[in-house]
Amino acid sequence: MQTLKINAAEKNKGERLDKFIADNSNISRSYAAKLCEDGFVLCGEKQLLKKYKILGTEEITINVPEPEELSIEPENIPLNIVYEDSDVIVVNKPQGLCVHPAPGNESGTLVNGLVYHCGDELSAINGVIRPGIVHRIDKDTSGLLIVAKNNEAHLKLSEQLKERKAMRKYVALVNGNIKEDSGTINKPIGRNPSDRKKMAVVFDGREAVTHFNVLERFGQYTLVECILETGRTHQIRVHMASIGHSIVGDPLYGIKKEKFNLNGQLLHAKTIGFVHPRTGEMMEFTSDIPEYFENVLEKLRKR
Repeated sequence: MQTLKINAAEKNKGERLDKFIADNSNISRSYAAKLCEDGFVLCGEKQLLKKYKILGTEEITINVPEPEELSIEPENIPLNIVYEDSDVIVVNKPQGLCVHPAPGNESGTLVNGLVYHCGDELSAINGVIRPGIVHRIDKDTSGLLIVAKNNEAHLKLSEQLKERKAMRKYVALVNGNIKEDSGTINKPIGRNPSDRKKMAVVFDGREAVTHFNVLERFGQYTLVECILETGRTHQIRVHMASIGHSIVGDPLYGIKKEKFNLNGQLLHAKTIGFVHPRTGEMMEFTSDIPEYFENVLEKLRKR
């Protein structure tokens, strides 16, 4: 059993407990609700229900049980493992591979491959469906992500993400010519009220900050490096589209008529850095831009 403690503040007053836990940890809201239902969330010795309203002064204790036997089918999916030890795995995910199972997509995911590779040596913080998953990248985004092999490592890595101490750098090709050499997009992101499948910049969304640097210009297109300060769903895709520079190939937030024959957005999680949860060593990993992405850049350079 792993224990996580979160101190509520005045700004949290009135929030539902399951939302409060999800917003202040790397535990999903659905798993937070389940932990509440199972009696694993307490204030002092009192068990709290998921609908409990935060007072703003309490310390919430979350007891995360040891991993249960997974109901996910292990699959021998080739994994591009950049680094692995007894606590963490750094995986270079290809475009088109979902990170974890979801309704209608129960197999063929990164998690299925991880369960085959690791057996039960994955953290249980995010529940049965997302064992080991500390953070996610979209199906059609390629690149690096961290996987935790145990709950202690997961909690420490999650804390680094929450406190913005982990480094995540992406490379993206966007539509249009960005005139500035660098910039920061600080706009809150939440569910799109008119389309629940999309995220959007909304006034009551969660804080979201993206820094960008221009790497190369191609007239109608710009290659940028995006550095995440926060990690909201679809953050880079939504933020770049919000300033009129959607990511090339993005089926949700991009332009309808693309000149390139693509299977998804040209967005690659190129670099990731974090403090190792056991040794305290600063670790940094970089992956090459995928061939299909590089091919587009080469065509633009030859124009």
